[in-house]
Amino acid sequence: MAIASLSAARGVLFDLDGVVYLGSTPLPGAQGVFDWLDHVGRPYCLVTNNSTRTPRQYQERLAAMGIRVPLPTIYTSALATAEYLNRQYPEGAPVYVIGEAGLQEALADAGFWVDECHPELVCVGLDQHLTYEKLKIAALAIRRGARFIAANPDRTLPTEIGLVPGCGAILAAIETATDVAPVVIGKPAATMLDLAVERLGVSKADVVIIGDRLDTDIEAGAAADITTVLVLTGVHRVEDIPKFSVAPDFIVDDLVQFREALAGQVRIQRYVPSVGVS
Repeated sequence: MAIASLSAARGVLFDLDGVVYLGSTPLPGAQGVFDWLDHVGRPYCLVTNNSTRTPRQYQERLAAMGIRVPLPTIYTSALATAEYLNRQYPEGAPVYVIGEAGLQEALADAGFWVDECHPELVCVGLDQHLTYEKLKIAALAIRRGARFIAANPDRTLPTEIGLVPGCGAILAAIETATDVAPVVIGKPAATMLDLAVERLGVSKADVVIIGDRLDTDIEAGAAADITTVLVLTGVHRVEDIPKFSVAPDFIVDDLVQFREALAGQVRIQRYVPSVGVS
């Protein structure tokens, strides 16, 4: 059940793009809300579906925008994938990886090793250097029985030149070639958020997730049974809500208003759909 007031939240999960920054531009209130959470001792975690970068690379990118956050607060779908698999394969396992540094390093640090010939797992994230050979190796391994794991299902990736193919486009090619659907770790699946809540060390009933996308952030929060907050600085607006199967619990204009609501300085009413969601 969603918390009654944002001031009751004791832990926060933040999406990044569209919430903390847009492209290379920090959004209003980003540093302020992190500083306030640090000051009052409430844990938070930055959860992103992007599996290409390592947490250190994200920390450096944020620092270049003037946003300072501790390294342990950054949690990518690559880290979540490695943690999920490590719990099932504590001794590691042979894996074939389609992905970039973030996913490759996370899996290696968790004890998994690359084996193109006889992998037990095929792990897929966004790979901007994808080749037919990589698709072929992955498809053959899955047809031989390797488990198919997806860091995230994002079909597109927003860039300065427009929407380009995302990890989901790669997954679609492999699924078409194998007739096997992947196990998805990132949003809108609940797995990454469940793991992130564990990192916070706070009861799930006291956690909120704030994001700008109804189809990933808000849907994932609902799937994980976490209170959801839609922020209007990114992709979706209030008028978009009826188009989706899940509505947010709260809506805020930006992170400035969100911090004020967390601090009890303003009260944000629970969102109630006027017509309902489809």
